[in-house]
Amino acid sequence: MIQRHNTDETTMAYINLYAVLGALENLVQMDEEAKALIADKKISVGFAVAGGPAAALCFDHGTCTLKSGVERCDIKLPFSSPAKFNGMIDGTVTPIPSKGFTKIRFLLKDFTKLTDILTRYLRASEEDLKDPEFFEKSTALMFYTIVSAISQIGNHDQVSRTSASYMKDGIIRVAIAGGPVAAVCVKDHRLRTVKKAPKAPDAQMEFGSLQIARDLFDGRVNSLACVGTGDIRMGGMISMIDNMNRILDRVALYLA
Repeated sequence: MIQRHNTDETTMAYINLYAVLGALENLVQMDEEAKALIADKKISVGFAVAGGPAAALCFDHGTCTLKSGVERCDIKLPFSSPAKFNGMIDGTVTPIPSKGFTKIRFLLKDFTKLTDILTRYLRASEEDLKDPEFFEKSTALMFYTIVSAISQIGNHDQVSRTSASYMKDGIIRVAIAGGPVAAVCVKDHRLRTVKKAPKAPDAQMEFGSLQIARDLFDGRVNSLACVGTGDIRMGGMISMIDNMNRILDRVALYLA
């Protein structure tokens, strides 16, 4: 894997597992083809990264849930380093299961198809984005991936941990108007993303439309300018949002 400037492999591994592969939870809710691939499946795939994250994707008859730990997974994929796991995501490393070898067909067939569909949404072509329905799903999946990445970067990236150290306990609601909603929960300077609307947020940041969110994600517009024009609305404990935005600025370095 090519080392990105001013980033580290361990943080990237947490992002790849919890934010990128974690988006499969949302993919199977949005995409009928993806949901059909696991409609009759009950199986879990665990990823155990030495010096990094350990979690399992649990597929259950059309649903997908990412759970911490790999103790009870059906298929276990061990990685000797974060760089090796990142290599699997980049397509340069082929993992060998340490458990569940007889179930490898699911990995090679259905799981690979799922990740291919996800990649199409997250690395969307201009042609695909001309379809309004595809545009909406792609932008929503990018939203969930980015908001999930904020927590992983805030917890593991050396630069962003400084920003996290200034954040008080509380909940930040992050949303696209009329679209997806998530929460970044802060406790003892550790961040956790919950992909649903919080009941009582201490602060909130809302993108005015799917198009505004997309333009920001793709780097076409400046976030400060959008705040000035009202295309991004903020409220509540602004210091929490300021520090979260410093972390958000580093998301592009990792997900570029």
